[in-house]
Amino acid sequence: MTYPETKKVDLTEEHFGTAIADPYRWLESDLKEDRAVAQWVDAQNTATSRHMASLSSRNAFRDRLTALFNHEQLTSPLKRGGDYFFTRNTGLDMQPVLVVRDGENGAERTILDPNQWSEHGTKALAVWAPSEDGKLVAYAIQENGSDWRTIRVLDAQSGAVLADEIAWARFTLIAWAADGSGLFYSGSPEQDESGRSDPQFVNHAVYFHRLGTQQSEDRLVYSPEADEHPLLHTVDVTADGRYLIIYSTALMGGSALSLVDLSVPEWHVRPVIERFDHLSALVGNVGTKLYVLTTDGAERGKIVTVDLAAPNLVFTDLIEEKPGAHLRLASLIGDKLLLSYMVDARIEVERYELEGKAVGAVNLPGAGSAGTFSGRPGDNEAFFTFTNYATPKTVYRYDVSADEATLWAGPDGLIGAERSPGDIEVEQRFHTGKDGTLIPISIIRRAGAEAAAPTMLTAYGGFGIPLLPAYSPQAVAWVQEGGVYAVANIRGGGEYGKAWHEAGKGRSKKTAFDDFIAAAEFLKREGISSEGGLAIHGESHGGMLVGAVVNQRPELFDVALPGVGVMDMVRFDRFTGGKLWISEFGDPSAADSFKYLRSYSPLHNIKAGEVYPAILVTTADTDDRVVPAHSFKYVAALQAAEVGPRPQLLRVERNAGHGDGTPTQKIIDEYADRWSFAAHWTGLR
Repeated sequence: MTYPETKKVDLTEEHFGTAIADPYRWLESDLKEDRAVAQWVDAQNTATSRHMASLSSRNAFRDRLTALFNHEQLTSPLKRGGDYFFTRNTGLDMQPVLVVRDGENGAERTILDPNQWSEHGTKALAVWAPSEDGKLVAYAIQENGSDWRTIRVLDAQSGAVLADEIAWARFTLIAWAADGSGLFYSGSPEQDESGRSDPQFVNHAVYFHRLGTQQSEDRLVYSPEADEHPLLHTVDVTADGRYLIIYSTALMGGSALSLVDLSVPEWHVRPVIERFDHLSALVGNVGTKLYVLTTDGAERGKIVTVDLAAPNLVFTDLIEEKPGAHLRLASLIGDKLLLSYMVDARIEVERYELEGKAVGAVNLPGAGSAGTFSGRPGDNEAFFTFTNYATPKTVYRYDVSADEATLWAGPDGLIGAERSPGDIEVEQRFHTGKDGTLIPISIIRRAGAEAAAPTMLTAYGGFGIPLLPAYSPQAVAWVQEGGVYAVANIRGGGEYGKAWHEAGKGRSKKTAFDDFIAAAEFLKREGISSEGGLAIHGESHGGMLVGAVVNQRPELFDVALPGVGVMDMVRFDRFTGGKLWISEFGDPSAADSFKYLRSYSPLHNIKAGEVYPAILVTTADTDDRVVPAHSFKYVAALQAAEVGPRPQLLRVERNAGHGDGTPTQKIIDEYADRWSFAAHWTGLR
């Protein structure tokens, strides 16, 4: 097909003796500020829309996705002051609303409705936190999918929004002081109007905002030294209100843990865990005794205790590492510790006494994923969500003393044949990686289906993030149309702990690619994927994964759908928070790392003249996490390389970002395009 014309510039740079041409560097300019880039994007979107309009299944997928999204979706409630706070989307709302229930069985009322904030749902409720007495709610507004947030405060009874406003918060949680006098947050100071004055997070810090004051008066609680590496901070306050918890993450490695004793007027940050090479999280406290989840000395996680009243901090092992399981989350609720373990990419929850004695497993609704248990020490009540590939997210109430989970709220109206996931069959199998390692892969298809069919394969494989079973209307839509959906738990993720992650990071990143290719070969060898019918998709790191494996094995795949991917591995550290990814990928400014990154960078390894699969690249104009320039340059290079008769197209969503806060209709429209494109080129429809 004929693509829009793309200007090439004569730009070559030498890196460690290697000349690197960058003819599309001009596409790195912000399309909202550069007219030439904006015109190029418009032309690409027009060409893509023209192709999409010719696809016979586009409307059918849109209708099916609309039906599958149209069910009630709720989050686990937080109990504050006797009331229950949670979010609800009735199905097709552009954004979920914040609801409060007066007591366990009282009336419900909506106290925040982001659907009223903008015409097309482009303003979203990012994070929120009720005060301890439930009278106030602090919340962060996200606009157009940007990672920047503005924090406001609401009177939960009257609905009045207070005058307090906190701008330029980013990657923040909100934690209230116990007396409700103010809140803690993390962000960057002194931003210009574009929000680019601190793109690399060197000034990310923790602040306290006292209600009724200006942001300029906010108290600086913690900020790293100027010569330190960039840090990201998140905050929480212990259930008893005594300690502020500060988690500091360096370059996406491990996390340090610090505390501030809020019971004294002078706030001093006290390091508890200073190393960044392990993950640590505070589970809870009983007085000065802390319960901490850590991977220090236990790569799959253990629970340790430490007493802050002691003159020297001494960590004592309480619950040792469990063979064959990775400790992912832990909560202290009532008088029990609830530990969530990953076992073969599924969640199992174990109960322990506070002294470390095991007292049995929590009986979950089935094989799948249980979310964080929310509750407080001393309370007998906890809440958690449960989901799997065939079950929409459902909220359960857990009685700690009785060890009993009961349904609290579930999706409404999942009875009709078109929306019921009951005809979906899920099978977990294991395929063999290039080095003989067994790798889990979940196969989702129609119940009773055995014949080969067009298959959509996805994975992530980075940053130690696991892909756990979760209901996806998009996956179900593909399956209900007669396809197979497959999820590969490749190395680089966190499914089996630190070693699994490290096997696919840094100078071992290609192991993740090998695992993904092995999954694709398994689907073909086992007769699961039909001939000419294998599509792959991934988001963010998964988008980079898709781009890399297509370059390695273009003949293996029939369709590729890389979304918001990191495609320029030579320059990823130059954009927004890219430096935070150096521990995952390596440092492009170091010779050895540069050579390795260059060897798999999707942008730099396109094989001109070879036959590539049909490719639809998706990104968004306000993505300030993985900037759209990655996708722009990649598509420009693909189109110039003449890689066969199938199309290489770009779809740029307007007024959207990396994915968080995207309105429901935008999600439906995007996946109607992606799935109809894949269906056409795999023969599904």
